[in-house]
Amino acid sequence: MATVETGLRLSKLALLINALLAAIKIVAGVLGNSYVLIADGIESVADIFSSVVVWGGLRVAVIPADENHPYGHGKAESVASMIVSMLLLIAAVLIAVQSVREIMTPHQAPHWLTLPVLLVVIMIKETMFRLAFRAGSSIESTALKSDAWHHRSDALTSAAAFLGITIALIGGPGYESADDWAALLACGVIAWNGFRLLRSAMDEVMDATVAPETVASVRRLAAGVDGVIDIEKCRIRKIGLHLALDIHVVVDGVLSVRRGHEIAHLVKEQLLASPHRINDVTVHIEPDQP
Repeated sequence: MATVETGLRLSKLALLINALLAAIKIVAGVLGNSYVLIADGIESVADIFSSVVVWGGLRVAVIPADENHPYGHGKAESVASMIVSMLLLIAAVLIAVQSVREIMTPHQAPHWLTLPVLLVVIMIKETMFRLAFRAGSSIESTALKSDAWHHRSDALTSAAAFLGITIALIGGPGYESADDWAALLACGVIAWNGFRLLRSAMDEVMDATVAPETVASVRRLAAGVDGVIDIEKCRIRKIGLHLALDIHVVVDGVLSVRRGHEIAHLVKEQLLASPHRINDVTVHIEPDQP
């Protein structure tokens, strides 16, 4: 099972790989006369910054709660995810604008040597996506999953470039801008993922509720505690890598305050021990109706 340390290591690895690939793609794009490859390299430069942001966000998110931050520093992870998502959107717009300019400007077809470069990029980036997304899902890190989609977007852009350059080389005169059209198409995919991830990160910052399945599971766990008659309310929000919740449990109204307090502690212990990464529980005791 992945840990925060795994995420930090992946972010560092991504930083090094993005720096290397950015240099390779930009040089190959200039020498091979392919703007889509140059654009791909520019996006990798943005990926370097996004990896730094994710690494920093995870480092801050795991800092324990203190007097000024009684709920911890988990929101730093959501803020990092927002920044990474906005970088995706900015990269999509910049590449789209330049692609349109290239389409309107006659130029030579790309060189075939750009194709093996793109194949290597696609394989590396898809591998990085799978590693980062698996780790992000395991530790419930929105920032790490956003960074994973940076890798997937890079792989998609490279795949589109491969297709466009192949068409340009096979088609011959008149098809020189095929790779630019491919870059434009890839921008749509990048922008969609950027918007989707930004919306998810904003939901976390604004304390939107978690998935209904998670709420239902938490309610079942609390309802299974001895002495709990029903669950009246259950409010759950994601704070960084963990969940915090307020839950109202119904107990027998004739019980003593001490017994009600004991039941509340049992509910809290049950939820903290669950696999849902809950680290803050407030239990309210409600008497049943007479």
